Amino acid sequence: MHDLRQGTPDASAFPRSAWLASYRRALHQAPNEVFGPGDPAGRPELRAALATYLARARGVRTEPNRIVVCSGFAHALRLLFNSGNGGGGRRGQILRGPLAVEAYGLPFHRELLAAEGVRTVPLPLDEHGARVDRLSRERAVLLTPAHQFPTGGPLHAERRTAVVDWARARGAVVLEDDYDGEFRYDRRPVGALQSLDPERVILIGSVSKSLSPAVRLGWMVLPERYVGGVLAAKGEREAWASVLDQLALADLIVSGAYDRHVRRMRQRYRGRRDRLVAALAERAPHVEVGGVAAGLHAVLRLPPGTERPAVGAAVRQRVALDGLAEFRHPDTDMPAHDGLVVGYATPPEHAYGAALEALCAALAPGGTRVS
Repeated sequence: MHDLRQGTPDASAFPRSAWLASYRRALHQAPNEVFGPGDPAGRPELRAALATYLARARGVRTEPNRIVVCSGFAHALRLLFNSGNGGGGRRGQILRGPLAVEAYGLPFHRELLAAEGVRTVPLPLDEHGARVDRLSRERAVLLTPAHQFPTGGPLHAERRTAVVDWARARGAVVLEDDYDGEFRYDRRPVGALQSLDPERVILIGSVSKSLSPAVRLGWMVLPERYVGGVLAAKGEREAWASVLDQLALADLIVSGAYDRHVRRMRQRYRGRRDRLVAALAERAPHVEVGGVAAGLHAVLRLPPGTERPAVGAAVRQRVALDGLAEFRHPDTDMPAHDGLVVGYATPPEHAYGAALEALCAALAPGGTRVS
């Protein structure tokens, strides 16, 4: 099976030697307190390293004491919307719905929020990103402003300003999912929305795309008023993120090995993107390729009525991928578009050529048929 699903990096490219070196240094230098109960805020070494790195790489404005380490984006959502004993809201929640979300996004996140009793309100998308002018009485909005997931493209500058103005006027908050902000190929990275107003934007990031989803480490960059509630939600001891992994990641960042790995993977993924675009232009010229200025996936726009046959043709060619419809919010009034979401990061380097060949065979004129 050729795995062209979105969401995961090339597992064979994990920087084992650099990670092992950082782990050894961190273990050797760790004070004895590291081997006791963990601080729910996260190790100070990692929070300091993240504050410096995020300022340099993403334009984030923060201090280490406003960063809380978590195990990833889903964990951050659970903490923010079901704190248990902090925050002072209904059921102790730090944030409450209704929550505006983009009309296309991860269904897993919508399901997680629904399980916490949070109603999500879809915002339509166009060529400039989410239609933030449609925001009204929601208490918060969740956006992917650097690279809309999954359709691609950054949130337009005027809309970035507009959503922050909305949050100020409403006393609301913007949740910024910075899921692949480091992987931009054709121009300088789009800076974090958080830099426009650190008191109205919560930036959430992780290493699941840059390193591996197996390294269960993420972070929230929080407005000051939310730090106490999030720490109360986590509890008195760190129960999610390995303290030793935190120290290893801090060393990886401070030593420069993390930057080198990201630069190396940016070059690799850009090469893969270019091979995908070139192969489809030659073998399936009727397919429009979009969303490729950044990230680890492309969106293949298809003629109306052909998405399901195309997914079936991919299955027959032993290609695993997702139809665009899988990501559409069930309550949106935005017109549906047929397409495929193709991840070009997951296959190991030696298998990528065969994966492209199988994909092109599925999409070639006459390669799809209604099942």
